[in-house]
This record gives sequence, C-alpha cells and structure tokens, in this order.
Amino acid sequence: MTNFVYLSKERIREIEKELNDLKSNGRKAMAERIAEARSHGDLSENAEYDAAKEEQGMLELKISKLEELLSRARVIDTSNMPKDQAHILSTLTVKNLNNSKIYKYTLVSPEEADLEKGKIAISSPVGQALMGAKNGQKVEAKVPAGIIKFEIINLENN
Repeated sequence: MTNFVYLSKERIREIEKELNDLKSNGRKAMAERIAEARSHGDLSENAEYDAAKEEQGMLELKISKLEELLSRARVIDTSNMPKDQAHILSTLTVKNLNNSKIYKYTLVSPEEADLEKGKIAISSPVGQALMGAKNGQKVEAKVPAGIIKFEIINLENN
C-alpha cells in the first residue's frame, strides 16, 4: 500500500525542479569530479577519489528519495473545504495571547513545513490547534514549553 503525500502544486514544482537539476547538473559535476580524482593516479590510495565516489552515492540516494516522494505525491485539493474554517493550505494571522505578538502561518503537510517561511505542519501542536478554527476564535496549543493561547485575527482560504 502506498502512503500518499499531500503537497501543494508549488512544492511539487520545487521538488521536480530540484530533481531535474540533480539529475542533469549534479550528475555531470559529479562525473567531472570523479574523472579529475581518477586522473591523480593509484585509486587504491586516492582519498579524493573515494570521497567523490561517496558523494556520488549520496547524490544518487537523494535523487531516488525525491523520485520516491514524487511518486507518492498528490496535489492538495481545497475546493471542497469550508471557506470559513482553517484547513490545510489556509493562511492565518494569529495573535499569541501569551506575548501579544502577531504571527502569520500557512497550514501545510509535514513534508512542506518550514517555520522560517511561516509554514507549519497540520500535525504539529500549533497546527492541530489551528485546524478548524474560525475568524475571531481563540484556541490553545499544548507545546513542550506549556500552553500557547492564540486568537485568530484573519483567515485566508484560496
């Protein structure tokens, strides 16, 4: 049984671009490094050659992982989801009632989570607390440091 991975169209395009780059430019650069290291003589005592071959293995592993991820990827369809509730791909502006700071989060699948870009996983404590929330609602997230209370200031659904 295949476990589907739900991703945004944007993230699928990013992965496809990275995979294409690794297959063309990454493999070409790796072949050049191996050829260069091979030209340095005896391969049995050539640390540069060994390192290049190990890097080649890591590159191929990354390529196969990305191919496997794409084979399981499904585009998230939000057309049938309620417009007045937070769901995956919703963007929320929230006020942390503990410190009065304002944050903007987009709810995403765990594979797309990137806190620096404001993308939080729906499986995270904060993501779980925000799922299903409506404008003006107050929610609580149980995090390792305690409980964070949020107020939903703005909810955007595409």
